[in-house]
Amino acid sequence: MNEQKERLLIVDGMALLFRSYFATAAMGNFFPNEAGVPTNAVQGYLRHVMTAEKLFAPQYLVVCWDMGAKTFRNDIYEGYKAHRPEPAPELVPQFDMTREASEQMGYYNTGFVNIEADDVIGSIVEKYSETYDITIVSGDKDLFQLLRPNVTIAIVKKGYSEYDLYTEERFIEEYGFSPEQYIDYKAFIGDNADGYPGVKGIGPKTATKLIQTYGSIEGVLAHREELTKGVQTKLSADEEMLHISYKLAAIHCEVDIELKEEEMRVPEWTPQIAEAFQEAGYSLVLRYRDSLMK
Repeated sequence: MNEQKERLLIVDGMALLFRSYFATAAMGNFFPNEAGVPTNAVQGYLRHVMTAEKLFAPQYLVVCWDMGAKTFRNDIYEGYKAHRPEPAPELVPQFDMTREASEQMGYYNTGFVNIEADDVIGSIVEKYSETYDITIVSGDKDLFQLLRPNVTIAIVKKGYSEYDLYTEERFIEEYGFSPEQYIDYKAFIGDNADGYPGVKGIGPKTATKLIQTYGSIEGVLAHREELTKGVQTKLSADEEMLHISYKLAAIHCEVDIELKEEEMRVPEWTPQIAEAFQEAGYSLVLRYRDSLMK
């Protein structure tokens, strides 16, 4: 009889922060504190994590963060995320505020300069997926490449409690190839949000067929004479970008990270936390927690 593994919840902190900000900013709801500083991203983030903590009931919880706007991917391709606008002034102070609030909650927070949160998440999965049953909470489908037998990805869908849950089996059934091949898929189709084009003219349908037939971008290129003239032309025009896009899409799982169970154990809620949040003006969080506990 297999011993049941303890559960580790990995939170994509940046994804939840941005989602929380834009969910209310569009309506002009920034929930300023007494000093007039917006708190909508902070309070939304905290409510997301509290809800995930209750839904998935982990023994351990780790929050991963980006540490600055630039990473090694900008050295690979200068256009990477270059088209994204500067953060709104209402959002800027909330980056530090959100992480501080996450630390006040007692969550284990981690991030590395020049490395994206995705790469930190991938490195934790690579090192600890045999130790724990892992659930990753995010809005980023790039993380699909990390799926394996005891890793589930919970894509935030609606509100604080609706998730689209992906297992390795569901992914294969839906996409028709393995999670590892998702990198090849993204290399072909590109990513508008991250600012890299892939191969112009090759969309999801063609990319899927190519991967199912030849396995990888290298397999496709090795058999290019078997492809239609149209696809051959597109590959010839964008072969360099295909390789660049692959490097950008691939999550790097070699970050040297050592987790300590006593530090990442799910923290207890304390009166001190409630008092700190009251002083910070996070009344929405306090009311939300009360409703969660009912």
